[in-house]
Amino acid sequence: MNRILSVLAAAGIAIGALAAPAAAAEYPLKKPREQDWSFAGPFGTYDKGQLQRGLKVYKEVCSACHSLNLVAFRTLADLGYSEAQVKAFAAEYTVQDGPNADGEMFERPAIPSDYFPAPFPNTEAAAAANGGAAPPDLSLMAKARGVLRGFPQFVFDIFTQYAEGGPNYVYSLLTGYDEPVPAGEEIAEGTHYNPYFLSGRSLAMAKPLSDGQVTYDDGSPETVDQYARDVTAFLMWTAEPRMEARKQLGFSVMVFLVLFAGLVWATKRKVWANVAH
Repeated sequence: MNRILSVLAAAGIAIGALAAPAAAAEYPLKKPREQDWSFAGPFGTYDKGQLQRGLKVYKEVCSACHSLNLVAFRTLADLGYSEAQVKAFAAEYTVQDGPNADGEMFERPAIPSDYFPAPFPNTEAAAAANGGAAPPDLSLMAKARGVLRGFPQFVFDIFTQYAEGGPNYVYSLLTGYDEPVPAGEEIAEGTHYNPYFLSGRSLAMAKPLSDGQVTYDDGSPETVDQYARDVTAFLMWTAEPRMEARKQLGFSVMVFLVLFAGLVWATKRKVWANVAH
């Protein structure tokens, strides 16, 4: 043993380096704040008014940097918009089409069958315009992000169909920029402290929301908290637009299974009632 230690010392390897490394910080530094969502639970549904407000927040704020590549304009009919309103909304965007008869690409107003166009032509352009970090697509963000809950909560989550981990994270991140930087804490230059960020102490995205930034037509509060709730609900819908149908089908299946089990039990009793055991 002494000979091994001597060899390591001669090689310039500190003995302390063989010990376990210091525990790395666990992210996020703060667990997401759990919120009450209309779509929570096995009977949850979307609030169409909230989804429409969330769409407005996305359009006026988030769409400057983030894309919705997997969302077609025609699906906005599920938010309560008429066919004419969907066509008018789509026409506000310009998409690239082609090639034409001359073999050239051209631009035209979007139609309901088109998808939300990205704000940048490619990932490299997006990164160059945002300090080297390309803003992620938001189509599935509410399902792709989330902080797992520990034991025993995750056991109950199976039965309650808990799916709010992603929305809680997105909401907490959007409202977490006002948290003060702890004394002695250092963050990378050009980044912004947010204790709810899943991958570190800070992130490249600056605080995106501020009070009075978006005007609501229904009289809802024009605050950061309300904006964050509404756009988070909208992103949950973009990630799972058929959630309500899934839950209704799941409930019907559970009712069927209960009735079927009862019929099987009753049949078993009748078939074996006169058989000697």
